[in-house]
Amino acid sequence: MRPDKPISKPEFWFYRHYRSVHGVRIAIAFILCFIFVRATHIPEGTWPLITLVVVMGPISTWGNVFPRALQRISGTVAGSISGLIALKLELISMPIMLAWCGIIMVISGYLTLGKHPYMALLIGITLSVVVGAPTGDFTMALWRGGDVILGSLMALLFTAIWAQRAYIHWRIQLSDALAEMAKIYHAGFSPNLVEKPRLNKPLGKLLTSVIKMRALLEPSSKETRIPKSVLEAIQTINRNMVNTIEMQINAWWASRESHLIMLNAPALRRTQQMTENTLRALSVMAIEGETEEVIANSHELNEISGELRRLIAEAGSDGLEETPIYGYVWLTLELAKQLERMTDLMRMALRK
Repeated sequence: MRPDKPISKPEFWFYRHYRSVHGVRIAIAFILCFIFVRATHIPEGTWPLITLVVVMGPISTWGNVFPRALQRISGTVAGSISGLIALKLELISMPIMLAWCGIIMVISGYLTLGKHPYMALLIGITLSVVVGAPTGDFTMALWRGGDVILGSLMALLFTAIWAQRAYIHWRIQLSDALAEMAKIYHAGFSPNLVEKPRLNKPLGKLLTSVIKMRALLEPSSKETRIPKSVLEAIQTINRNMVNTIEMQINAWWASRESHLIMLNAPALRRTQQMTENTLRALSVMAIEGETEEVIANSHELNEISGELRRLIAEAGSDGLEETPIYGYVWLTLELAKQLERMTDLMRMALRK
């Protein structure tokens, strides 16, 4: 998929209601799978249905379902082979069969705490399913293993139909976070207010939503081949910008005297306007994939930052190092750097 492809209105609606869509998808997949099992009279027909729900149920995006299904198939094959060996050993000696099952379960438990826990867990689960067949009944054991693989393949098939992409979810949530950041920034520095607005609740809600985005980074990287380090860097800067804006608002309203001085500083007002415009442009960029507007805003913001550096120098010469003005201007420059870095990283991700 093209990382910079604009998100269309139907796609936007689709992902806004992804939970309802996911529920409908599972329901349709279950009904069709049930009809297929009944029509073909597959032995042990409950296992494809169980596997379908287990693979599709907890996660909805292609970047998660595909590796999960592959791990389930790999674990099922290894568990089925181990179970067939156990059934063969049972015909020779029950203690030897139990010793073999014990060894496989030790391996399964050890690997469960490694890089592929789901696959390791499936080895133990499939072994349990297969050895549960009647003694010496290899046909039923094979059918049980094959049914689990069939269920995994059907889960892949239904997930691939108009598949949900973690990368699209991530872009929409990133856009929402940047847009909300712009709203909070506008409210915090509005010249029409005479006292500090209460923004702790929206800031906390925004930070929580930003932290939740981390779950989408790995599947997004798998879907697009964008290096995970790039997405991690965007995540880190996104979180840091929320904290910087919160500290900025506190410094802006720290005292009445400093607030009036900063309120009448043209360079600061222009910086605030450009910062808000850049946040909104980045929000649009995450959806539409266009970078021209945000680049222009970034250049203008850099030019204004030069004026702020001179303001810091003047503040230092006037002995204002300890006042909230110095802290606010420093935080403004820090936010400008974060916005510049965010612009570069988002362009890198969208143009990959």
